[in-house]
Amino acid sequence: MELLIMINACKIASSSRVTAVIPCFPYARQDKKDKSRAPISAKLVANMLSVAGADHIITMDLHASQIQGFFDIPVDNLYAEPAVLQWIRENIAEWKNCIIVSPDAGGAKRVTSIADRLNVEFALIHKERKKANEVDRMVLVGDVKDRVAILVDDMADTCGTICHAADKLLSAGATKVYAILTHGIFSGPAISRINNAAFEAVVVTNTIPQEDKMRHCPKIQVIDISMILAEAIRRTHNGESVSYLFSHVPL
Repeated sequence: MELLIMINACKIASSSRVTAVIPCFPYARQDKKDKSRAPISAKLVANMLSVAGADHIITMDLHASQIQGFFDIPVDNLYAEPAVLQWIRENIAEWKNCIIVSPDAGGAKRVTSIADRLNVEFALIHKERKKANEVDRMVLVGDVKDRVAILVDDMADTCGTICHAADKLLSAGATKVYAILTHGIFSGPAISRINNAAFEAVVVTNTIPQEDKMRHCPKIQVIDISMILAEAIRRTHNGESVSYLFSHVPL
């Protein structure tokens, strides 16, 4: 609501263009009807932003990229991937012997892209849910024995999935398990689950402020993506190409 009011305030103060920078898009998970009378809240948020007067949206790692199609205005969906690759190369000594793992089938595309850029293998975990937020059983597809496993996902809410996945990977013979997430929501029992899980580190970007969470959980590390957003804002304002940022970290 604050954002909508500010956009509207700028619009009625006759600004020529309003760009909304939303690092973590709200209701991004509700992008389709999973049952017949469910809301598509991401579309509602898109409509509200357009009606309030936004001319351009800059966001990061949308949960589903079709959300860009909910808007009739330009949307720049930036990727945390270049910053993630940089972090892996700088902080994991044995990254050449790692395997990138997706905790669900939905993240397969993201994981294969990172694995290709690092020239390593990837694995998948197929999960079956009984009801929302609760995972029933998991099946690992791929060989992680004697390797460093890096779980990559775009969003962690209650962390049930990634903690289950970490246990699965260790029981399948992985030497260490890292988790790299774009949006660390960490609601409910998430922090205690991470503290009890066997992660070397849980790496998140600061699309959501993490200072408070880091005090309660020493395993959480943060990748600062403010430079990527700042450069996107600068390039958008000056009419330059933003596509460079999809594959590079600004210097």
